[in-house]
Order: sequence, then structure tokens, then C-alpha cells
Amino acid sequence: MQCANEWSCISETGCDCTPFSSWAAVCTLAHILADTMTDSQTDGAATESPMEFYEKLTAQGEAVKALKTGKAPKEEIDVAVKLLLQLKLDYKRVSGQDYKAGCPPTDSPASGESVPAAAEDGDDLVDPWTVATSNAKGIDYEKLIVRFGSSKIEAELIERMERVTGQKAHRFLRRGIFFSHRRVQQPCPSALDMHQILDAYENKKSFYLYTGRGPSSEAMHMGHLIPFIFTKWLQDVFDIPLVIQLTDDEKYLWKDLTLEDCHRYAVENAKDIIACGFDVNKTFIFSDLDYMGMSSGFYRNVVKIQKHVTFNQVKGIFGFTDSDCIGKISFPAIQAAPSFSTSFPQIFNGRKDIQCLIPCAIDQDPYFRMTRDVAPRIGYPKPALLHSTFFPALQGAQTKMSASDPNSSIFLTDTAKQIKNKINKHAFSGGKDTVEEHRKHGGDADVDVSFMYLTFFLEDDEKLEQIRQDYTSGALLTGELKKCLIETLQPMITQHQERRKQVTDETVKQFMTPRKLDFHF
Repeated sequence: MQCANEWSCISETGCDCTPFSSWAAVCTLAHILADTMTDSQTDGAATESPMEFYEKLTAQGEAVKALKTGKAPKEEIDVAVKLLLQLKLDYKRVSGQDYKAGCPPTDSPASGESVPAAAEDGDDLVDPWTVATSNAKGIDYEKLIVRFGSSKIEAELIERMERVTGQKAHRFLRRGIFFSHRRVQQPCPSALDMHQILDAYENKKSFYLYTGRGPSSEAMHMGHLIPFIFTKWLQDVFDIPLVIQLTDDEKYLWKDLTLEDCHRYAVENAKDIIACGFDVNKTFIFSDLDYMGMSSGFYRNVVKIQKHVTFNQVKGIFGFTDSDCIGKISFPAIQAAPSFSTSFPQIFNGRKDIQCLIPCAIDQDPYFRMTRDVAPRIGYPKPALLHSTFFPALQGAQTKMSASDPNSSIFLTDTAKQIKNKINKHAFSGGKDTVEEHRKHGGDADVDVSFMYLTFFLEDDEKLEQIRQDYTSGALLTGELKKCLIETLQPMITQHQERRKQVTDETVKQFMTPRKLDFHF
């Protein structure tokens, strides 16, 4: 029997318990249940009935109770609880209902009932449209990993990436900003997304990158740059094709915007993306509104995905209700389609075996859990994912930055004076109320937004650590910390603005024209 990633594989059952322990049989039951699952959204989940999942959930709940009653080791209980949580997610996805002990699934949720895609865990709420927490330190990502069924990026993986590429890991990896990735096959402990990608790279097999942006306004803020900064680094290091999806159709469906405005925002956002330094010979940027009518390969994949995902499933994953427009219900297939190389025949020459790596914020994960579930059933490799944390608002880590609130964000259009004023007036401080108290007790870098921003944008690890030590000891005051951030961001944004001025409409057209890139497939 193979073991799940967290299990130590000492005994035949995949756990380190002895055959004679009082709860060994319960562990075996948990492992047998785990072996029926693949990925966080299982292939079998699409064919198993809600009642079958209900019965598995009931059995796993009893297994967890038995482990706790028998005082099993904590790591075994954690594994069983993680499996229970995953079964609850899959049950909700196939049934559209929350699991309740003693209440078998009904045919459908009550009319008009909202079924949130990402259940609240304590005070945290994370789904593709809402990110909220009452914790000043931000989202609890350890709990989010458990809820979403992904795996933490460990130091071992970062070290391997450095060995394979010969490059120092990006600061986003070194500092845990990109913190999670997905398993390729659940039971195999080594079958993790990035390990498989690195295996392919070592064997001279190509892959490609896919990321995106939902254009809801003309101006992007600093938080929007995070996936593009990291994606550019990945493209430079691995020398691979990149496709960037602009979901102007999504914004039209979800926002009170005209179709013309959404498309115009897509073009304007493309200019900021291009200004990050992407190579036109290696990068294809596309608007959904444009590309859907240009590429039969793209649309064919959209239709294939739509056929293999039921309405009940998307209600469970995304929380759609009977009052949502049909455009919202069908949209997830459009965001999923770029994960498959046949969506870009002009780049990959019709090949269907090129794997995709998707760097994205973890709130986008529900789309790609669905995608990974569908992929093997339509003959494609599952996309690999790298998840990032959220970029906090100036007012604190309780929410993401918002393009609709100018004072919550540092925008790429802000002047040096605006940047200084926003940070000084609005950046949440972890310092004490008076200078005397701060000198005596020090500040809290874990909740201080200025320090959080420096972890994203200050390259020098030693300098960042020195700032942390000085601030927490009281040697560095809040005003001085904010000054460090201002001096880091002002030249960065000014340089971006200069690069953007060089991006003409003709440049955008070159990037957004379907064409062959400088790769041979």
C-alpha cells in the first residue's frame, strides 16, 4: 500500500504504528480511505455519488474519534483529520451541501441557498472573490493548506530548484510568499508538482507557464504585480513559453461594467504587464473576448471541460446559486482551458502532452482543483500550481488590496509624493503608542504593514533581517521603518512608469496577436 505525503511509510499500512497498537486497525481504515482519493479533487469524485461520499465521511469521522479516544500520536490524528476535511470538501463539491452527521444528502440544496466555495475556518474566508480575516497577522496559511489539500513548499524543494537551475531562489520563495504547491498523485510522497516539473527540466522536457489578470480598472496596484514578478523570474530561469490570460469576460459578468470598458481595461493592464519586462518572442497575452473567437482549439477545450463538470459541482466549488447568470456558471471552464497546451495550437503545434505550471494567489485554487479533476478524463496532463500569499492592504493584513479603494493600495500610477503620503498616513503600524514605550518594548513586525511590504520588495535578506531585529528591539521607530519602505518603493514604481511609457499600442498588438513563439514543439 502506498502512503500519502504526510505518512512515514514504515509499516505495510503506511504509518509508523505497530501492528499490535490499540488503534492500528483504525489507522488502516483511514489509509484505505485515503488510497481511494487522488489529488484534492479526485477523479473518482466526479463519478461517486453524494451518498457514497456521505458514507465515507461518516466512517472517517468515527476513525478520527477512535484515534483521539485511543490517544494516538498527534501526527496520526492530524493525517486523519486532514483526510476528513478533504472528504468534506469533496462531499460539498459533488452534493452542493455541507456535511452534517446523521443527515444524508438531499437531491439538491434549498432553493436560493448560498453554498460558499471556501468554508470559513475560524474567522478566515477565502474564495476567488472574497479574502477576509479578523487576524491582524493575516490569513492562517497553515490552516489554508489543510483546507485546500495542498502541500507546503519546503526548504528541500527550494534547495533542489537552486541546484537544478544554478540560480538563487527568488525572494518570494525564500520568504514563503509562494508557499504552497499541489500533489500530482496523492498517494506517492515524491509526486509533487514542482518535483515533477524539475524532473522534466532535468530530462530536457519542456513545460509552459500560465498566469492571468482580471482587468477591473485601468490602474493596477503593487499587489497585482506579485504573480507577474515571480512568473518573469520563472520564465527567465527555465526559458519556457508563457501565456497570460486577461479575463475581461469574467469582469463583465461579475462587475457593473460595460463590455467595452472591460476590454479597454484589459489592454491598459496589458501595458503594465508588458512593462514588467516580458519578452515578446516568448510571451502570448490574450483577452478572452478576443481569443475565444480566434482559436478553435481554445473553444474546443472550453466545451470539453464544460461537458465534464456538472452544475451541482460548480455550485459546490464556487458557491453559485440559482439566481446567478449562466455566464458565471460556465466561466470556470474558460479560466481552466489555458491549462492545456492544445488551447494554443500556434505555440505548441497541436501537442497535448506539454505540462502547464500556474503561479497564482491561493484564492484562485478552486478553479484549478476543478481543472485537475477534469484533465485526465479529457486526455490532458494535470496542471501544476504554485500558490502565493495575499498582498495586504495598507490598513492591515485583514484583507487583500482593493482597486476600488485608492487609499488601500499603492498604485502603479502613484507619484512619489502620493506614495510617501499613503504610507505615512495609512500604513498600519505595529509600533507602540509612544516613543518611550516603543524604545522599551519594541514593535511587532508581524502585523506592521511597512515591514510586510518590505518582505515583498526588499531584495537584501540580511538588511531585511536587520530591520526586523531593530524594529522589534525598539531601536528602529515606526516613522523610520516607513521611511525605509518609501525609499524602496518610490524608485521601483518610477522605473516601472518609465518602462510603461515605452509600451505603445503597437507593442500591445504584438504581444496579443496569436503567433508562433521562439520555441520548437
